[in-house]
Amino acid sequence: MHFVCVCVCVCVSERARDLCFRPSSCLHHCLNFSHLQQLLCVSFQIMESHMKERPRGWIGNIRAGAMNSLGNHIKSSCRLVAFNTEQSGGGLLGLSSLDAGDDGKWTVSQFPCHSNLVTDFDFSPFDDNVLATCSADETVSLGLFYQDSNVSEFIVLCLCLDILVREREVRLWDSRKLGSSLGSVSLGTSSAQGRIHVCPMSFDGVSHCLTESSTRGIAMVPKLALDVASCEVLRVLQLTDKYIVPVSYHVPRKDFHEDLYPDTVGQTAATTAEEWWKGENRQVQTKYSTPVTLSLTFCFSLSYSVSPHFNCPAPAPQEVQVGCSTSSSPLTSPSSSAAPSRSPSSTSGLSSGFLPSPSQSTRAIQSMLGPSSKFRHVQGSILHRDTHITNLRGLNLTTPGESDGFCANRQRVAVPLAIAGGQIAVFELSRPGKLPDTALPTIQNTVSVADLAWDPFDPHRLAVAGDDAKIRVWQVPDGGLTDTVTEPKCVLQGHTEKIYSISFHPLASGLLATSSYDMSVRLWNLSSGQEVKVLKGHQDQIFGMAWSPDGQLLATVCKDGKVRIYDPRRSDEPTKEGPGPEGPRGARVVWVCGGQYLLVSGFDSRSERQLYLYSTQTLSSGPIATTPADVSPSTLIPFYDPDTSLLFLTGKGDTRVYIFEILPDSPYFLECSSFSSSEPHKGFSFLPKTECDVRDVEIARALKLTKNSIEPVAFRVPRVKKEFFQDDIFPDTAVCWESTLTGSAWLSGSNGQHRKMSLRPKDMAPVSEAPKDVPVRKYLPSSVYLDEKTDEQKKEELLSAMVAKLGNREDPLPQESFQGVDDEEWVRGLSHAHTHTHTHTHTHTHTHTHTHTHTHRCVILQFNGERGNSQISPQGESL
Repeated sequence: MHFVCVCVCVCVSERARDLCFRPSSCLHHCLNFSHLQQLLCVSFQIMESHMKERPRGWIGNIRAGAMNSLGNHIKSSCRLVAFNTEQSGGGLLGLSSLDAGDDGKWTVSQFPCHSNLVTDFDFSPFDDNVLATCSADETVSLGLFYQDSNVSEFIVLCLCLDILVREREVRLWDSRKLGSSLGSVSLGTSSAQGRIHVCPMSFDGVSHCLTESSTRGIAMVPKLALDVASCEVLRVLQLTDKYIVPVSYHVPRKDFHEDLYPDTVGQTAATTAEEWWKGENRQVQTKYSTPVTLSLTFCFSLSYSVSPHFNCPAPAPQEVQVGCSTSSSPLTSPSSSAAPSRSPSSTSGLSSGFLPSPSQSTRAIQSMLGPSSKFRHVQGSILHRDTHITNLRGLNLTTPGESDGFCANRQRVAVPLAIAGGQIAVFELSRPGKLPDTALPTIQNTVSVADLAWDPFDPHRLAVAGDDAKIRVWQVPDGGLTDTVTEPKCVLQGHTEKIYSISFHPLASGLLATSSYDMSVRLWNLSSGQEVKVLKGHQDQIFGMAWSPDGQLLATVCKDGKVRIYDPRRSDEPTKEGPGPEGPRGARVVWVCGGQYLLVSGFDSRSERQLYLYSTQTLSSGPIATTPADVSPSTLIPFYDPDTSLLFLTGKGDTRVYIFEILPDSPYFLECSSFSSSEPHKGFSFLPKTECDVRDVEIARALKLTKNSIEPVAFRVPRVKKEFFQDDIFPDTAVCWESTLTGSAWLSGSNGQHRKMSLRPKDMAPVSEAPKDVPVRKYLPSSVYLDEKTDEQKKEELLSAMVAKLGNREDPLPQESFQGVDDEEWVRGLSHAHTHTHTHTHTHTHTHTHTHTHTHRCVILQFNGERGNSQISPQGESL
């Protein structure tokens, strides 16, 4: 009987969605056994399933997350495992070797495949190292991790996922009668990914394995990678949020059984693509299932653009080079010399240079996949409760979306209160602890607070924007508030409608920028209290604005879907303009990478939070990279650290802080470990770099505002040699709390630059000057093993040592020095020999009489002086 699998495969469409290698017909939605009719004859009713030991057999360091991919999210060959990740908009694939390295660990790397979501991917059935991917960006990419060939298993059973009914079932079809299926097995109903059961089927219910975590995807490991010695008949890889979990199925047998492992399809293609198009049909040769040793040497990738109509170009010879390159030329078939067929004896004559160890393979994968962030394992933790400010009451939790909610500097924190009159509480960071239940001294702003900010060059000056379109500047006395302050130092008035946000100039003292509902941005000189510039060109609400690092330009993001860059000293109109986020719900903007790029956090058309990266030179061309965050109503508020190039993002009401390292080149976004808290926070405010504890490798410190407390949060990088100053992640930092020029000087055309200082303590040496560790030899030198004595030599030495310890055999024995007795004394002693006989008679009522006779004889031993001989006296019986 012939069997065929049925699936729907869209090869070319307006958006590449599904991917399937044609020779194996259905590698996308299928899960099966080869030669099903043979396997059905074998009893699998007692099949045992078990997960590999955690965490030894689990592949960690992955971030699967919730993805919109249309495939199984994970695929495996005999050599590699590929899976979807939630990073860079889903355009990255995770890649790991199937087997662990020499150290028992797996190296998980990221492969930048596309600029948009990877909708599906698959390994070639004829080459374990060829990975094809398709994406929502309408392109198909081929990654080739190439050395020699191997084959994945031919698929017979097909999983039919009914999207409308959501009832999963397995069906078997006869290729000669496709009118109806021969049989089916229902797998129950579910909403696609997220189950915790793995069910192997041979059209009879066999068993199921209950896993620990929800399933994001399932992939079957090819037959050639199974452990046939332990009768492993199936292995699947379960993709979870944090791990790839191997689940093995074994048939209990004492030794290898050939009936469990029929010949599987070979790895050499039966026809070429051109021959198949001409109508030729040939079967792939089968081969015997045996475990194989896999390795990896080099790779290259090819990319194709998918269009509705295309002609398949004829393959042309192409030279394969070591490394990873991108080309738009057609894919070429490797020559026979470059791809020798696999056989049990084919690897015996190869040199070690062509068969690297697994650790070398993982290093090759890691180096090929591009940069890896040194901050990927950054850890965020809340500091001890002694540093908290607690018992906060009456906080204003409804500040506008354009406001950060509160603000902090090195000395104090300003928090708006939900009390009539727009009151603002100011807390000193030097006095943590529980606040009294009595009323606290506050700043009386008289109107509701829209936004507030501390002067970066004066820790006592606080600028507050109110709903009455006025900016009030307050002066906090040394030591904090002792009485309620009602009179501002000055009031700035010029806007005609409510103010959105305020921002101080990063270099010039006394220079303030404000944005308002009147769709204008105004610059103010606090020294004179006058408005000095009005920037125009916005057509709608201004979501956010940010000064460039050099203080020369000002960027804004607007509800009209535009990102603009102004040069305020030259023109009141934008000098550059480009498309911004599509969503009308809010956005923020910040300068990154030394002012080369603009990063905008906003929403897309589906109200999903997105990050957009723009080049300031090509702003009109749109973003050069995007990456999704998650779905949440609040806008992500960005904070960028120029020293580490780390971007921290969180929103008001969130429980998670996202961390990215921003690169000036592709892939631009490198996601690091995020920080999560148990309860939603109301805002985050980051402190200057000088507040970090560099001895504990603390790269950032922030204050987290909750509904009743202010808690410091430290972000640290795990390092081994903490006794050294980590100068690779602590470069000289800018002294941002000192101004370089006045606002009037800047307005007249002058520019400044912050001086820099080192964060290294005087008693710490930089890690770059630390002595190099001498590697410890894992094995002893070969001379030790060559000079090692044999077992016979060890026995001889042991016997010699024992004899030497016992001493010379010619020495007299201790008993030879004893003095004997005369014969007369010996005879006289015999007369004293006596015998004692005791007779005990017990009479029982049963008329049985038992007589016990105990004879005690006194025996005297006499040694005759010879070694080891003795006599018994007086009767001369020898012992």
